[in-house]
Amino acid sequence: MMMTMKERIRDLVLKAAERAHESGVLPSSAFPPMAVEEPKLEAHGDYSSNMAMVAASVQKMAPRKIAEAIINHLDDPEGIIRKTEIAGPGFINFFIGPAAWGPVLGAIHEADETFGRSTIGRNERVQVEFVSANPTGPLHVGHGRGAAVGDTVANILEWCGYEVQREYYINDSGRQINTLGRSVFMRYQEQTGQSVPFPEDCYQGDYIRDLAGELKARHGEALLSMDEDAAVDTCARYAADQILAGIREDLTAFNVRFDRWFSEQSLYDSGKVDRAIQDFRAQGLIYEKDGALWFKTTDYGDEKDRVVVRANGVNTYFASDIAYHKDKFQQGFDRVIDVWGADHHGYIPRMTASVEAAGLRRDQFQVILVQLVNLLRGGEPVAMSSRAGEFVTLQEVVDEVGADAARFIFLTRHQDSKLDFDLEVAKQKTNDNPVYYVQYVHARISSILAKAGERGVPEPDPGKNVPTRLDTPEEIGLLKMMSRFPEVVETAGRLLEPHRITYCLMELASGFHAYYNKHRVLTDDPDLTADRLCLVQAIKIIIRNGLRLLGVSTPETM
Repeated sequence: MMMTMKERIRDLVLKAAERAHESGVLPSSAFPPMAVEEPKLEAHGDYSSNMAMVAASVQKMAPRKIAEAIINHLDDPEGIIRKTEIAGPGFINFFIGPAAWGPVLGAIHEADETFGRSTIGRNERVQVEFVSANPTGPLHVGHGRGAAVGDTVANILEWCGYEVQREYYINDSGRQINTLGRSVFMRYQEQTGQSVPFPEDCYQGDYIRDLAGELKARHGEALLSMDEDAAVDTCARYAADQILAGIREDLTAFNVRFDRWFSEQSLYDSGKVDRAIQDFRAQGLIYEKDGALWFKTTDYGDEKDRVVVRANGVNTYFASDIAYHKDKFQQGFDRVIDVWGADHHGYIPRMTASVEAAGLRRDQFQVILVQLVNLLRGGEPVAMSSRAGEFVTLQEVVDEVGADAARFIFLTRHQDSKLDFDLEVAKQKTNDNPVYYVQYVHARISSILAKAGERGVPEPDPGKNVPTRLDTPEEIGLLKMMSRFPEVVETAGRLLEPHRITYCLMELASGFHAYYNKHRVLTDDPDLTADRLCLVQAIKIIIRNGLRLLGVSTPETM
């Protein structure tokens, strides 16, 4: 795979430094890792290296002297560097010649659907668990953001060479499922004519009444003659199954898929929870106090020890989570990534402690926290009442604005930042709508290429004819943006930050719109037309690849 421009500059600098040592100008053959970055100001060049400063302590020389030595020993056989200069304490600034950018297009066209892929993952096995909402109610808009983040992180990791499994953990055991069953059973009793008080701690939404009605249609009044615990359990199982089926449908409509749906109840049924507790107890990591069992999470950095079995003999959720994460690693995953709501921040230390106690490294377990979504309509907050069970579901959002707009907007900011989601903006077919802004580039270029075909313009082949006429500031800017794409994908995979892809696409779309408004692609000059077609085709490739990573469609017409 062709080196990026940044990699080529790094290679030139390192080889120049080595030649400077061989010639006796630099005393040491040791050169610490350096950075090659794009300066914030165009006047400082296209790229800048800090090699002279990081090497100063090793070379026992002033950074500017080292910089001079490196520049004097530069060998640039391809002629990519137009000018160099030393800035500040010893930065080396590089100005790239316009002709040097042509091969970038060749690399993009050659890789095509794989441009941006890498092998940094080295087939490491990673599990990404996300959404995992309790099957006690429909998915809401907050779950949607977590779904978009988790699914896109999995896409990016796959592109970076990791072997990824997507998992949904079904919390189908414990107090919340029992509360669901009680809620449905009381609404069922109401529908049979009984008057029953409905506690505030039960689920309030209309969907509970709907589920109760389905049970009444199916069983008549037969549940009333059952033992109440058995009736509640019947209601709980039916309701959880129906809600989970709805969750699956909603996620499918949101272009989210899972490789495995894992039941919490199965951990109890298989005895894995009890075995995990027994194993850690045998190691002295779980102890008894005040009739309860406690995990010594403080041994691993937690602020206090945590209860795994209450004094009444009931397991906490932490108990099943310990067994669940132990099971993940027993499947052979090298790394486990959980996507949680930001309100679970305090839960991270205890889970990290349990993973480390199982003999694993702390960095094998990572948590992505996803902040809340503020839903707006025309700039005004959408009123919701959790007490009344009223909330905007993911299905309602997707039905109104579409999966593409919802996914893209959810990913426009870092997941640990709160997000304003305006339903009216998401429906607009204007540049104010970010997904429309980016998708329109793909459609516009498709139209340009179709017109070129209608006019009999031959399809350019950058592999045979390297573009040489792309020298306007707008074209150079676009080429620089496109050259960054592989690095952006790698960084997004390394930091688990999918918004970097979104930002990259929006920046490229902005560059294209500005270019298209100023320059014609189909001109009267065949050579210039060929080069510009090569340019816009490459833009289309990157927009398509990036949108696919985000789980967003790539329309040919809009």
